[in-house]
Amino acid sequence: MGKLIYAANTSLDGYLEDESGSFDWSVPDEEVHAFWNEHERNIGTSLYGRRMYETMRVWEDDDWLADEPAVVREYGGIWRDAEKVVYSTTLETVSTARTRIERQLDPDAVRRLKESSGSDLSIGGATIGAEAFRHGLVDECVLLLCPVVVGGGKPALPRGVRVDLELLDTRRFANGVVCVRYAVRSAP
Repeated sequence: MGKLIYAANTSLDGYLEDESGSFDWSVPDEEVHAFWNEHERNIGTSLYGRRMYETMRVWEDDDWLADEPAVVREYGGIWRDAEKVVYSTTLETVSTARTRIERQLDPDAVRRLKESSGSDLSIGGATIGAEAFRHGLVDECVLLLCPVVVGGGKPALPRGVRVDLELLDTRRFANGVVCVRYAVRSAP
């Protein structure tokens, strides 16, 4: 059985994007990228909201990766190897392999997917992530806290939902990023 892991880069004050929609402050250096590569290597299926999928689909193409460091090129292959489910009411087609569209997040379908999976699943995107937390679907939360305060924007974690957590691990990176990994102890 796979765990559903919510994972994100966040500002220290808890945002995925600043008020202008920018997340340039969270671009990983090689050490952090290597961490994400290792994390994603254990993911068999990624669940995305439409906007997160549209951000991530750049990894489908290798053309732009030619001059990138090896750790960045490696991530492209890891991303392409995973199955992807995009939750969207507006997206008509997908432009990446191993990808399917679902019109809404069905909690029972996600539970069945977790039960039948031989590897972990990830969920990415603020809106779809919040919905997964509200339905008690998230088993772990991995946050990379970037050394920046952006003052507002898109929250990384849902508002109005209490989730009790148990600290599993921490890690400090040379660039000041801190990883915190929690198990969900109780869900709504």
